Order: sequence, then C-alpha cells, then structure tokens
Amino acid sequence: MSSSTGSTGRPGSGISQPPDEPERELEEAFDLLVDEGSTRLARPWSSLTVTGLVGGIDIGTGVLAYLIVHRATGSTVLAGLAFAIGFVALVLARSELFTENFLVPVTAVVARHGTLGGLARLWVVTLLGNLAGGWLVAWLIMQAFPELHPTAVLAGAHYAELGVNLRSFCLAVLAGMVITLMTRMQHSTESLGVRLVPALLFGALLAGGQLFHCVLDSILMFAALIAGAPFGYLDWLGALAFSVVGNVVGGVGLVACLRLVRVPHRIAEERRRAG
Repeated sequence: MSSSTGSTGRPGSGISQPPDEPERELEEAFDLLVDEGSTRLARPWSSLTVTGLVGGIDIGTGVLAYLIVHRATGSTVLAGLAFAIGFVALVLARSELFTENFLVPVTAVVARHGTLGGLARLWVVTLLGNLAGGWLVAWLIMQAFPELHPTAVLAGAHYAELGVNLRSFCLAVLAGMVITLMTRMQHSTESLGVRLVPALLFGALLAGGQLFHCVLDSILMFAALIAGAPFGYLDWLGALAFSVVGNVVGGVGLVACLRLVRVPHRIAEERRRAG
C-alpha cells in the first residue's frame, strides 16, 4: 500500500517535498554579514577615510597592470586578466572598494544593527577615498610611463563616450551585480586561498568586459585626463553619477535584497534583538 507521506515530504501532500527548515549555511552567512556590517558602520571617520584611500590605491595597481598589458597586446580581455591583481590586493591588504559595501553593511541595516545615516556615511566616505587614492595612482602612472598616455586616453575615452542611455545603465547594473556577488562568495568561506579565486575571476570579468564600474572607470578616466584626453572633468562627473546609480541597483537590488529574502526569519529575530 502506498503512503501519502513521502520520506521528506509533508503528511498528506502525496508529493515528496523538502521540509520547511532553515538552511544552516545561509543562517551562518547571514550572522557573519550582520556582525561584520555592524563593525563597518561603527568605524570612526579616520578609519573610513584611510580604508577608502588605500582601496583606491590598491585598485590603481590593477589599472597599471591593465594599461601595460593593453598597450602590449591590444586586448581588453588579457588586460582584464592583468587588472585582477588589484582585486587580489584588496583581499590581502584588507582594504575596501565602494561597491563592496552593497552587501555586508546593507544586511546589518536591514537587521537594524545600523542606520541608513551610517550607511550613507560609509558609502560617501569610502567612495571619496577610493577616488582620491585612484587619482593619485593615476597621476603617478602617467608621470612614470609617458608611453602609456595613448593607451590611457583610449581606455578612458571609452567610458566618457558611453553616455547616458540604456546600454551604459545595463553595464553599470552588471558591474554592481558582479562585485556584490564576488563579496557574497568571499564571505562564504574563511579560507584566504579560496577567497582569492572570486577576486581573480570577477576582477578579470569587470575590467575585461569593460563593465561600467564607478571606481575602476574613474581611475581610467583620471589617467586619460592627466594624459590630455579630449573630454573634461565634468564629463567624468556625469559618468560617475550615472554609474553609481546603476551599480547600486545591480548590487543592492539584484544581489543583496534577493538574498536577504531567503532568511526572513533571521531578519525578524535580529530586529527583535536589536529592538
């Protein structure tokens, strides 16, 4: 006689279904994100500024590798692979990129272990620090390697010419999605070696695919401007603002929020505890 209860299903359903039990790995990841996010949001101004500045400098090393390989090969794919060294530096040096803060601190704010004001402070200071550090490295590169000037102008002009349209917005959304997914993958393990894998893969995808990332593209545009590009800083500012919006939509909307939907019970518990 057949039973209406499957080995893992609900009584009387007649269909084998998995039990409605929390996924332990998701809960552990959520707890780690809340704890780290709370710490990031509580950092003093000086720590936020230095961390953002160093993050821009680290990405600048990737830009140097990108320009050298791009000049030698003419291939954006190979140059993107070289750029990944900048993301390795981010991981090993424990610095931060603006778009890396689309998952961890957002999770803490959703769990009410931080405020929107604190999140805004973190985003603004980190972004400004990234840009300042990136401009400094771009200036150093252009002074040290005058032979890279034409390559820098070509690379920076690509982003200046994207304009405000559906294509550039989609490129920005993809960039935010890629970096936030990288952040999520890195927080799924404590192994430093394993965390380097998504840094290499997604760093290469970001630069090799010429996605519209506010910090990376800004540094390339800075290098182009210093080398005498045909566009100006107002063009850079417009590209920055548009890419930031797309990055936030991709990182927060398509990655962070959708993953938080998977642990509603933990969000409710943390909110009660915070309250």
